[in-house]
Amino acid sequence: MKKFTPAFLCLLLFSMTTPPSALPGQQEVALRIREGMPVIPVALPAFFAPDTMEEAEGAATSLRDAVKADLAYSRVFIPLQESYYGYLRRPLNPERIFFKDWEELQARLLIVGQVKPGEEGKLQFEGKIYDVKSERLIYGKSYQFDPSLIRLVAHRFCDELMKIYGEPAIFTTKIVFCSNRDGNWELYMMDYDGHGQTRLTFNGAEDYMPAWSADGRSIAYTAYERGSANLYLLFPFDGRRELIFSQGTSYAPNFSPDGKWLTFCSTEDNANSEIYIADSNGKHPRRITFNNAIDTAPTWSPTSREIAFTSDRLGNPQIFIMDREGSNVRRVSFGGSSHHDGPAWAPTGDRIVYVSRVEAVFDMYILDLRSNQIIKLTEGYARNEFPCWSPDGRHIIFQSNRLGSTNQIYSIDHDGKNLKRLTLKGVNKLPDWSRQ
Repeated sequence: MKKFTPAFLCLLLFSMTTPPSALPGQQEVALRIREGMPVIPVALPAFFAPDTMEEAEGAATSLRDAVKADLAYSRVFIPLQESYYGYLRRPLNPERIFFKDWEELQARLLIVGQVKPGEEGKLQFEGKIYDVKSERLIYGKSYQFDPSLIRLVAHRFCDELMKIYGEPAIFTTKIVFCSNRDGNWELYMMDYDGHGQTRLTFNGAEDYMPAWSADGRSIAYTAYERGSANLYLLFPFDGRRELIFSQGTSYAPNFSPDGKWLTFCSTEDNANSEIYIADSNGKHPRRITFNNAIDTAPTWSPTSREIAFTSDRLGNPQIFIMDREGSNVRRVSFGGSSHHDGPAWAPTGDRIVYVSRVEAVFDMYILDLRSNQIIKLTEGYARNEFPCWSPDGRHIIFQSNRLGSTNQIYSIDHDGKNLKRLTLKGVNKLPDWSRQ
């Protein structure tokens, strides 16, 4: 098995940063964006780079493009249209910023970036974020990086902007998924936007249903080896794995957000699937559902006190919620279809996305747990399945065969906008989004 170190997968030679306190005039700002509030317009003029250094110029352009894509995806910020910059009264001078120019463009934030030569063949990026109305520097940071890590620098910088506004950092999170692109079903990992796809397992077994741990350091998954389906923990940053459960057919692992528990399905004590709970390392497993029906697809509430799951105990698959100990079971899916499956609980706690089958079509729906309102998320003659939320609850990844017979992984916003295909090579399915 290949070993991917934290430096390779997370930072990869971030050898120099300047903390916010080192930048003059900067004040700590923490705001919170609420659902339904208008997005924040951000001015993102071209990043500066020495005219005599072609590599720095190219890096400046690529960095700005990546930052712009991150902000546009966020649903918190929106970059100004490129045509707006043609109305500026004067070119941007980073040493003397005329904030009224940017206020006239209706920008609330201004990002000024500069790329220049660093040490030992590296580049250095300095990014500053200004509040246009108050004319204040609210954040700034300097990164020294290898030229191959441009996208990582952009994601890190945008994560910091999200944190300023009280939002979860999503741009350096990872998506794990299954693919047969190399001839066998193995686990792969990619950035939130589909870039950087990397193979994680090399064991010759068929690996399925991966799930990130709460801290993002390990992945639970099912491996079909020697005629049985067993649960493993993969530590991609250490290059090792551990067998954690080998009784019956075991699958569909899911970690609690507080990092203490692991749920999964198994046929250990029964011919049909039941739900079990164990410590996060797989130890001390115990069964929490007891009936002759199939109970599967457990997903945790953000509080780690409740579990939503699928059961056919009433005849057809429906969505239920129970307490962590298996008590207080109640049905939450009603109407529209007799087949509901694959729930995923939003990190905001107020919604569950699930899959509903109408005839031969599988579409995703979002149930508002407060109002019981149901919103159809996807539309089309396809199988749209296995949804998973982003850490901020604004985006959903899922698998779909909407463009043919093979499954690929897609991203869509919580309101059905901005559908984007993330994978291209081979068949790709069963995605799971890390929480950090």
